Amino acid sequence: MRGWVCTCCGRWQVTVERLAGRYLYRLAYAYRGEVGGVDVLGEVGTVAALERLLLARTPVTLADLRERPAGRAS
Repeated sequence: MRGWVCTCCGRWQVTVERLAGRYLYRLAYAYRGEVGGVDVLGEVGTVAALERLLLARTPVTLADLRERPAGRAS
């Protein structure tokens, strides 16, 4: 699964899935290792909607996201 993480702390994550010919962008926050878990903050179908979701729910923007390193599962 493709995705991006923020450059500030790596905890804000966006994953991209293709379902029935359409893309689904899922915004999540990963907690520290000792706490564990991921909180899904929303799912949207367009990059414009993803940008609005980021502005509403996080301190990061699209410009703060970088492609997730290969082989990284979480």
